[in-house]
Amino acid sequence: MDIKQLKYFRAIVSEGNITGAATRLFMTQPSLSQQLHLLENELGVKLVQRGSRRITVTEAGRLLNDRAGQILDLLNATALEVKELHEGYKGTLSIGTIASSGVTLLPSLIRDYHQQYPNINFQLLEGDTPRILDLLKNGIIEIGIVRAAFDAELYDWVDLPTEPMIAATSQKWSGGDYSQYISIKDLANKPLLLHRSNETMIIECCQRAGFQPNIICKGDDVRSLLVLANEAIGLAIVPKSALGLVPGNNIKYREIIDSTLEIKKAAVWLRQRFLSIAAKHFIDMLLLLKSNS
Repeated sequence: MDIKQLKYFRAIVSEGNITGAATRLFMTQPSLSQQLHLLENELGVKLVQRGSRRITVTEAGRLLNDRAGQILDLLNATALEVKELHEGYKGTLSIGTIASSGVTLLPSLIRDYHQQYPNINFQLLEGDTPRILDLLKNGIIEIGIVRAAFDAELYDWVDLPTEPMIAATSQKWSGGDYSQYISIKDLANKPLLLHRSNETMIIECCQRAGFQPNIICKGDDVRSLLVLANEAIGLAIVPKSALGLVPGNNIKYREIIDSTLEIKKAAVWLRQRFLSIAAKHFIDMLLLLKSNS
């Protein structure tokens, strides 16, 4: 029993006679009668009772007709799903991201992507840049959003917009000044709260400005640093994308005036590894975003 025989039998039942089914299938009547005979012999049951003008479907024939309909519907649905998966209209896209981008940059990207490909599901994983690169190497994710510090021989990438740093300050450390900007020199002698990944960049920037920063806390979660800033423990130096991550009545955000104090990020993927069509569509969207920026 094969798919063609099931289609033939469904046509016979639908038309009510072999002549009409043969015409519908563009077959000769003897050929279709032979196919029905072979099917009945294989199953060892009578599927139809032949009359002078119409056939009568037996109980076994009705069961086969129902099951054949289910099988053919499943076959068609499967073929459609495979095609949609191949063309990137269905499936799951796995993305890894550094924490700040996961709550700022990615939501707008996923929103725009979802509008074009509503049947693509997402799996999001967070971590620092080394962890995201490990996830890429192990094939757990297809695309990673990381700081721009990776082996250019292993990865292809799209540069993302650079991001300035801001100081989250409370009234205790602001001196009453809540202007939009703050100079790097204004951070001298202030207790600073830093994300560990930004430590080297901030220290070097402060040293160029002529002072050694007073770092009282280093952490791995921007949100924790903002909570401490809200409690007036110190000034949190964080990426601008962290603005408003933690609600707090005491926090004011001021952009730090220094062109070197900014974070460079990129979307990366392994150069020699297969990418799903869904991932390629996402990269195309990133390239379009870059060209329009």
